[in-house]
Amino acid sequence: MQVELRKKYLDLLDTLRSYGSVAVAFSGGVDSSLLLYAAREALGDNVLAVTVRTPSYPGHEARDAAQLLRELKIPHFEIGVDQLAVPGFAENGPERCYYCKRALFETVVEMAGMYHCSCVADGSNIDDEGDYRPGMKAIAELGIKSPFREVGLTKEEVRLLSREFELFTWNKPSYACLASRIPYGEVITAEKLQMIEAAEQILLDLGFAEMRVRCHGKLARIEVAESVIEKIAQPQLRRKIVEAFRKAGFLYVSLDLEGFRSGSMNDTLIDK
Repeated sequence: MQVELRKKYLDLLDTLRSYGSVAVAFSGGVDSSLLLYAAREALGDNVLAVTVRTPSYPGHEARDAAQLLRELKIPHFEIGVDQLAVPGFAENGPERCYYCKRALFETVVEMAGMYHCSCVADGSNIDDEGDYRPGMKAIAELGIKSPFREVGLTKEEVRLLSREFELFTWNKPSYACLASRIPYGEVITAEKLQMIEAAEQILLDLGFAEMRVRCHGKLARIEVAESVIEKIAQPQLRRKIVEAFRKAGFLYVSLDLEGFRSGSMNDTLIDK
């Protein structure tokens, strides 16, 4: 491990120890997995993993979360929250993520209090500060700790540390909330979220790990890495995907020639 990266990790452990005890908001993604691993090393049994299950939380993320929890043997609680009932979420305005994060983290804070955890921590890193992320405002308002940001860890460094500690999530693509696949201003429904999850699972099963299925009404816009655009456009595979997507509820299936772009729906915002 590089000297500078090792120092950051030791600083991370010291930061976590200073909390005394912590409830980790755990999704099974790259960031929260490393955070949970480090919290266990720093605090031993004074760690609680809390996962909020929502209609926009992909099933494959839940399966990865369960696998890591089995490996780390950390107490885990799941909380069900109906995002569609959260005021401001289904309407899908530019502040959707704020309303959602506020509601979800309020439930995690409540759970942390019930189990006498001194604080709640999330896995956001300093790269998260460079994009349009209104949910960060909610995290700040609720006093959620972001230890990766406190010690200056980047996304790449989180992956390097995860690989060092042999976490299977180290090279896992980042998957945002399924609601982020729907253009701002287009109402979010349970049906659309189900269609998106089914369509993305189809692509995952076909070996396309870095991808998004953007939902424009009944039209699916597929984003995959530029390096595999030609592969996914092959006639036999293309027909298979179209047929499967139609069974998932889409009428039209398109391929974005610009390729995968994380946060591409933010392009519709005039002022980020």
